[in-house]
Amino acid sequence: MQKYDLLIVGGGMVGLSLALAVRKLTDLTVAIVEPHQPTELSDEAELRVSAINAASEQFLNNLGVWSAISQQRLQPYSHMHVWDKANIGALDFDINQLSDARNRENLGYIIENKVIRNALWQQAEANNGISLLTKEPLQNIAMGDHEVFASFASQMPVMAKLVVGADGANSWLRQQLDMAMAFRDYDNHALVATVDCQLGHQDTAWQVFLPEGPLAFLPLYNTNQCSIVWSTSPQEAERLQQLDVSEVSKALTAASDGKLGQVTLASDLQSYPLTMRLAHKFTKGRAVLIGDAAHTIHPLAGQGVNLGLQDAASLAQLISEHYHRDNGSQASANGPDSVNRAWHSDKMLNQYNRWRRAEALEMVTAMEAIKQSFTPQIAPIKLLRGLGMGLINHIPAVKQQMIKQAMGLSGDLPEISQ
Repeated sequence: MQKYDLLIVGGGMVGLSLALAVRKLTDLTVAIVEPHQPTELSDEAELRVSAINAASEQFLNNLGVWSAISQQRLQPYSHMHVWDKANIGALDFDINQLSDARNRENLGYIIENKVIRNALWQQAEANNGISLLTKEPLQNIAMGDHEVFASFASQMPVMAKLVVGADGANSWLRQQLDMAMAFRDYDNHALVATVDCQLGHQDTAWQVFLPEGPLAFLPLYNTNQCSIVWSTSPQEAERLQQLDVSEVSKALTAASDGKLGQVTLASDLQSYPLTMRLAHKFTKGRAVLIGDAAHTIHPLAGQGVNLGLQDAASLAQLISEHYHRDNGSQASANGPDSVNRAWHSDKMLNQYNRWRRAEALEMVTAMEAIKQSFTPQIAPIKLLRGLGMGLINHIPAVKQQMIKQAMGLSGDLPEISQ
């Protein structure tokens, strides 16, 4: 039997970042179960991208992977333009509007998911304390009072003191442990694609609220291309996918009010359903959930990946605090409080659950409020909404707070992300 301190199920961005953070802060041994290994980047932009805010950038920088990411493909953006198709309301955000910009030149970055994951994977491969178990997925998990036992179909089983589910929205670990979830079907699908923009993206993240849902144009490393995320009804998503390239391009150009010039579809138009998920509790026994395994939110503000990365940073910090407190106490081995001091203790897990579930619930609530405020309504409400956006656009203090929230510079941040 292979023995490790920490077992992570899922080697995506969040699981890999947790492994590297734990290794940076402690000398605990980590195993990651991930049968789907990274592949080479193609010449064309990947369809799945993430908006990485300042807090997540700092976290990735502290893990030693930011330089590898920045040497590949990424696009900073220093402006955001948000408007309502139903009226004249609009919001403009610029890094220069933030009084405490901390010497930053941009609001964030748009980065292909594969770029981030590949950099994290390479760093994990080079770390002697991290084992990448890539041959096959787990087949069974059993929970003891102090250990977790995980088995495969053919290879040697694994034992660890704590198991972490970082295996996405349809988490195998969460299902195996029957961890309860709150669900809400947004009754929306997200269409994703790469588009060519006649006027270029102008280092700006664009978002228009249409009657069916928001459409975002996210700037890519190619100055003439954007990645789109178009939230709409399942019926409209199906209709759009059946159109030819020229018809979809016309629809995108019209939806964007020509702000990017003529918009032309440059890739496949893929679709996936949008669902809010929130685990009733992020821990159970010797198991803990992070990232999409614990929560999924509407993509309209681009905060899903950032929320997951901060889960990883927060869990690593708490593990480190308890680990060093435990090891620094001469009574830790046999003292009456040793169980609560241990890095994998119920006390640590309860702290993580309170911290991160509160952050996730706040984000879920905020996304729901934004979504509802732009749901088609009667004319007087639409007018008030437009006037409200216009008013906010001229109140610097309110805009500064909104910019800080978008950059991840507000709230209870773990130290490794500061």
